[in-house]
Amino acid sequence: MDTDPRYLPVESPDTPGRQQFTDAAAAVAHLQALYTQATGFLLDRFTKALEGDRPVARYRAYYPELRLTVTTHPAVDSRLSFGHVVAPGSYSATVTRPDLFANYLREQIGLLIRNHRVPVTVGVSDTPMPVHFAVAAQSDLAVPQEGVLDFSLRDVFDVPDLNTMNDDIVNGVAGPMPDGSLHLAAFTAQRIDYSLARLQHYTATAAEHFQNFVLFTNYQFYVDEFEAFARRVLGNPDLGYDSFVAPGNQVITDADTPLATLAKLPQMPAYHLKRANGQGITLVNIGVGPSNAKTATDHIAVLRPHAWLMVGHCAGLRNSQRLGDFVLAHAYLREDHVLDADLPVWIPLPTLSEVQVALQEAVAEVTRLEGYELKRIMRTGTVATIDNRNWELRDTPIHRLSLARAVALDMESATIAANGFRFRVPYGTLLCVSDKPLHGELKLPGMATDFYRTQVASHLLIGIRAMEKLREMPLERIHSRKLRSFNETAFL
Repeated sequence: MDTDPRYLPVESPDTPGRQQFTDAAAAVAHLQALYTQATGFLLDRFTKALEGDRPVARYRAYYPELRLTVTTHPAVDSRLSFGHVVAPGSYSATVTRPDLFANYLREQIGLLIRNHRVPVTVGVSDTPMPVHFAVAAQSDLAVPQEGVLDFSLRDVFDVPDLNTMNDDIVNGVAGPMPDGSLHLAAFTAQRIDYSLARLQHYTATAAEHFQNFVLFTNYQFYVDEFEAFARRVLGNPDLGYDSFVAPGNQVITDADTPLATLAKLPQMPAYHLKRANGQGITLVNIGVGPSNAKTATDHIAVLRPHAWLMVGHCAGLRNSQRLGDFVLAHAYLREDHVLDADLPVWIPLPTLSEVQVALQEAVAEVTRLEGYELKRIMRTGTVATIDNRNWELRDTPIHRLSLARAVALDMESATIAANGFRFRVPYGTLLCVSDKPLHGELKLPGMATDFYRTQVASHLLIGIRAMEKLREMPLERIHSRKLRSFNETAFL
């Protein structure tokens, strides 16, 4: 470029002024119009630049914004953990992908209008929209890396900014916005866009397919059984499931359509048994380790699921346990370390009664055991999560496990629970004992084959049934006040 980029004029789309709404659907429709205008503008200018048109301006569009102003101390139902602000003031949130979050936004905005009896204001924010996210939302084009084009991308378009792409809000360290407004939602628009892009990369499925109830596992056996279950229920329309999505965004709507095997699976493949309004179940095979567990939950959290559960394998730590027994976590010993900077280990992770009851009832239904008989196959207690796969070779962790009265050990559950607590997503853990290394039953080749064949199907079915029970609950019951602080955002 011949023109010094410092002196390029800034070109932005013409946008209407702020508008007030007392109808949530109308507010969301206006958010969608503003978002479409902004992304369309950036995509048009970006496409022309790729085609060789030399940029003559700096092209900038802004995220839409939602605002709420409350002038009196609210007198709201104290049983509610969301849907209201805690004190008078001005509150704001930048918004992205209102098409993807339409149901969520209508629900949350509707609660604000109803609980405070004031309108919400929709307009354009002061936060520039990075061209990467605008292009990803509107097309299959890829933004080239710096140096590919004959001009610097950063001279002409806005790029992702870490100042608005962090977890300061959910970590409780964010101050007010520059204009003095407080935060209305847990994530900024840029932070959400970042995670939506990461989800596609790690799971090979688009964010649109993720459902509100998420199961995490650490073995391929569960994926195979989940697909088999999906094919069975797709054959019965009365059950309400309408499609199944596999990596590569492959969609089937009947029991017999084959799915192609990808030449290379993503790091954490996701599978989605879909239902109207996102009320189905997603299964993510996160593999082994707390780092993967954190990565997956960091990004799925922006979709604001109603619950996530870990249904994987664990080491049984008690001699009285048998291979195939279940462990329902009532507490967690966090030796995973990946979240220590965001959520110190001295912070307790509360047990969520709604999730615990759903899991225990699901175990009873699937195994046909109740009361005292259920204790034959299920233990409750502390689950330890560690970041050392060869923990058995060191004495110190074993002593700590004994002090904590742990009954099982894995490498993911406490991480998922801790991030559930941090992100205000209801969480739970039901593990299946696959080995007992402290008692001479190591996980060696061939030893667990029969166990896998017989136990995976029932274990997965328990997780699915628990999710169906949670789905039947009203939102105000699922989203417990235990997960909300005394200075909380209004949005879930």
